Amino acid sequence: MHAKIAVLPGDGIGEDVTGEAKKVLEAVAERFGHQFMFTSALVGGAAIDAFGVPLPEDTLALCRKSDAVLFGAVGGPKWDDPTKPVRPEQGLLGLRKGLGLYANLRPVRLNPLLVDASTIKPEVLAGTDLVVVRELTGGIYFGARGRTDDGKSAYDTMTYTTHEIERVLRVAFELARKRRRHVTSVDKANVLECSRLWRETASQMAAQYPDVQFEHLLVDSCAMHLIRRPASFDVIVTENMFGDILTDEASMLAGSMGMLPSASLGEGTRGLYEPIHGSAPDIAGKGIANPLAAILSSALLLRYSLNLETEAAAVEAAVDQALAEGYRTSDLASPGMRVCGTSEMGNLVAGII
Repeated sequence: MHAKIAVLPGDGIGEDVTGEAKKVLEAVAERFGHQFMFTSALVGGAAIDAFGVPLPEDTLALCRKSDAVLFGAVGGPKWDDPTKPVRPEQGLLGLRKGLGLYANLRPVRLNPLLVDASTIKPEVLAGTDLVVVRELTGGIYFGARGRTDDGKSAYDTMTYTTHEIERVLRVAFELARKRRRHVTSVDKANVLECSRLWRETASQMAAQYPDVQFEHLLVDSCAMHLIRRPASFDVIVTENMFGDILTDEASMLAGSMGMLPSASLGEGTRGLYEPIHGSAPDIAGKGIANPLAAILSSALLLRYSLNLETEAAAVEAAVDQALAEGYRTSDLASPGMRVCGTSEMGNLVAGII
């Protein structure tokens, strides 16, 4: 297979971890006889410094011409001045909108070898294997916002259409059919009108999937049950802001945000793949960042954009083997483990492949 992959390291540890994910994809190409062409571009704070905008037109054009996008992270204290009109995060939001990526998949699978890395009791964590499907291009993050003239009142508007809700729900139901056939739709229908529309639409969609077990859950109850009974969930689907919060909570089930990948998908096969962690500027360039979330994101790239399931499984198996051999980055380390740096972990996974 020939594939064009856009690489957008972004800021902070984004460059550190995407470099290791690229290394692993190169190992996949060598082992399985593929040709992957990588082209890098700026986004986020790095793009603001170079061009004054977080998403240059050339970067978006490159992504549109590519089969998939491997993304790092954006943001950092350097660009945190709230008085400035441009922020690094606008680059990622613009990419999602510009590429039509409306469904974010965040799998949370607990590797039994990492059970000690989580603060949750092992007996509660046992069997945890879920996916959160988060709507990406609607809701309060994209609604009208502003302040009154005197600056003493502010507003952010949440809006959703049935079309936006239906398309992300369909992703969740189709995914559930390939897993354990259970969908949990999360909303705040006891308070929000948008959530009442979401709940009505979800109930109608569920009727089209009689083979999938379906339930509604309020977002505050979901937040509680993710800690109380995480193994009971299969596919969770929810709107933009709720998904943003719940997935960060769910990441702690796996012991570290450095372990969780994500895929942002739309119509067709092009997707954007990124670790869910942030740019962690305090450790950028020090060679200690955990690259496994980025590497596992590259596995999702192989699976969803390139339809290379065997290759995706090989990457995931290689990560499991490296952990089984006792290797850990510092965020996962416990007594008796072999602590290694960013590049060493990437080399281990690539070497196993």
